[in-house]
Amino acid sequence: MKERVEKFRENFLRTKEEISKVIVGQQEIIEGVLLCLFANGHVLLEGLPGLGKTLMVRTMSDALDLSFSRIQFTPDLMPADITGTNIVAESEQGRKEFQFQKGPVFANVVLADEINRATPKTQSAMLEAMQEHTVSVAGTTHLLQEPFLVLATQNPIEMEGTFPLPEAQLDRFLFKLKVEYPSLDELSTILDRTTVNEVPKAGKVLDSEQVTEMRWLIREVTLASHVRERAVKLVFATRPESDLSTDMVKKYVKYGSSPRGAQALILGAKVKALLDGRYNVSVEDIDGSAYPALRHRMILNFEGEAEDVDVDEIIRDILDKVKADHVTN
Repeated sequence: MKERVEKFRENFLRTKEEISKVIVGQQEIIEGVLLCLFANGHVLLEGLPGLGKTLMVRTMSDALDLSFSRIQFTPDLMPADITGTNIVAESEQGRKEFQFQKGPVFANVVLADEINRATPKTQSAMLEAMQEHTVSVAGTTHLLQEPFLVLATQNPIEMEGTFPLPEAQLDRFLFKLKVEYPSLDELSTILDRTTVNEVPKAGKVLDSEQVTEMRWLIREVTLASHVRERAVKLVFATRPESDLSTDMVKKYVKYGSSPRGAQALILGAKVKALLDGRYNVSVEDIDGSAYPALRHRMILNFEGEAEDVDVDEIIRDILDKVKADHVTN
């Protein structure tokens, strides 16, 4: 088992290093995206235009030797433009029949660019694919190729002509990652890499079978009862009606996290444990997954929206309380 853990860590770090040959900085984001891939979850990337979100996704698919598809979401995009549709075709015998023409969702890595620009009807076309890894068209269910990962991007400041993602769809993203501005040194390096003739490109590191094997290993990582209890307490603390919630939660939060939040905490923690060379999850691993796992699963009330409260501050407050209660007990 020790050899499998070390192999997982080696493959993860090699992939991260290969992506970093193209993407400058953003180490936390790269690690979060890879974590979601190996944990069999989807990721929502939020950041301003031009910060390398699209390039990061494409580079990851190159490094993992996976098929890549990009969907540019616009208000006039239709569900069939994503899933595919039946078309009339002529067979070899000259007879006309319906054939299913696959849409761009039939790829290992799907980039849903500016997903909040599409209408709710079109956004919902991704729900079945994200949850069941299938697409149903005209009464026929089509399986998606594994591994399957959706990486969606959205612009946090340009709200005109956008349709906020419904809570049910947000909940299907394992993590929400915030892509920040590069530092001065990183921006200088970006210019060095992108304003010359030879642009760096990621080499192949893993294939789909190796990714699947790594996914199975994550599920085998040991989770002690007291560590699982930590994840449960964190999720219950996000709910304003809970006895475990903080004053900030009661004041600013309308709805807390669903059980999927606890699943995201545990899966993220299992990957963190493997990266640390351990086969068991620690409380610190759970806490380290709190921000990306919970920030999109807490719905602010009117007061929270009016005061523009940062959900990350609420999560920080929850972590402080849960840690303090742990020390007291």
